[in-house]
Amino acid sequence: MGEGSRYGILVGVDGSRESAAAVRWAALEAQLFGVPLTLMCVVTPVSVRWPVGPLQETISEFERQNAEQALNSAREEALSVSAAGKSIDVRAELQRGPTLPALIDASKEAQMTVVGSRGMGTVKRLVMGSVSTGLVHHAHGPITVVHSRSGELPDSGLPILLGIDGSPASEAATAVAFEEAARRGVVLLAAHVWSVGYGIPLEGADLRGYEQQAEETLAQRLAGWQERYPNVDVQRHVEFDEPARWLVEKSRTAQLVVLGSHGRGGFTGMLLGSISSAVAQSVSIPLTVVRPR
Repeated sequence: MGEGSRYGILVGVDGSRESAAAVRWAALEAQLFGVPLTLMCVVTPVSVRWPVGPLQETISEFERQNAEQALNSAREEALSVSAAGKSIDVRAELQRGPTLPALIDASKEAQMTVVGSRGMGTVKRLVMGSVSTGLVHHAHGPITVVHSRSGELPDSGLPILLGIDGSPASEAATAVAFEEAARRGVVLLAAHVWSVGYGIPLEGADLRGYEQQAEETLAQRLAGWQERYPNVDVQRHVEFDEPARWLVEKSRTAQLVVLGSHGRGGFTGMLLGSISSAVAQSVSIPLTVVRPR
């Protein structure tokens, strides 16, 4: 996870409670990896249908002040993490333009991009806002969406949960998950969840054959990684269930879920697989979707 060094850990900032939780999580990540933390706030110019004339300058100044206040608050959040452990190189950047394209472009030069699950402009009922949804579909490299329970992050001693399906996308996710577990010193739960059809076995189906194949897939995908990370305690799970449902349920006792951007059931044009998408919308803890560079 060493690619993209300009921004280090990049976190989108907008002044919301979800953004504050994302900043704290990203600061801990920067601390773990010994890389800079870049706070980025993107000011999207207000679009109105009537002539604003002299008001435009006032509106622009108001937007700038709000953005600077959000960045200052985020810096305080990050420095509070730094004060409790190893110091962090905290940087701030203010950009103008549409938020999502700016963050997608910046993700090309970030080791990881982090955002809160919802932002200031998001309808309360939505689990994920338009920016976080757009990033997990279109950004570059690992994208972490920080879901939090009332702004609180999960216990740092809980396991990392990795979903494996044997695809190239899950191979990239496996690399990230092992590194996260190694640096955090926690257990890695590596799960391969399989089903027949939509999770309901067909009468008379040879379920043992499917199970053996699933066990072989998981063993093959973990073999090389366990040799590279001998100190990571890996607990294997081969489960017969609907994959998204099982992963969401298991996430209740984890601190981070790591998934590939699309799996064996995806096709070339898919930007995010159905399982990753369903899990991203349903978990209540941070989730990392590992996208191609």
